[in-house]
Amino acid sequence: MNKRGFGAAGEQAARDYLAGKGAVILEMNWRRPTGEIDIIARMKRTILFVEVKRRSGLRYGRPAEAVNPAKQAHILRTAALYLQENDWMDAPVRFDVIEVLPGEIRHIENAFDATGME
Repeated sequence: MNKRGFGAAGEQAARDYLAGKGAVILEMNWRRPTGEIDIIARMKRTILFVEVKRRSGLRYGRPAEAVNPAKQAHILRTAALYLQENDWMDAPVRFDVIEVLPGEIRHIENAFDATGME
């Protein structure tokens, strides 16, 4: 399986996981010039912006460690555009990371927020 297929399979696993938790999936791979958000979902009133990281093992650390401050800034800017375009500027939001490893899905709620970001 190539890298793109590997990542897509991880995103599908994360999507299925979220749907099983009661989330309504709004968008997959939502792109703008500021970046891409893997999954945008709604859980009750809260809009979730989810970064999915799939790895075949822990050789290079936890997958969530790859969601560094630069990646977070891209997600935050892109999420702001999504909220503006959909007139949801007053909606509660959450930024999550889902790690997909062999035999494991780890959902990190509130993995980061806009504190200290421009």
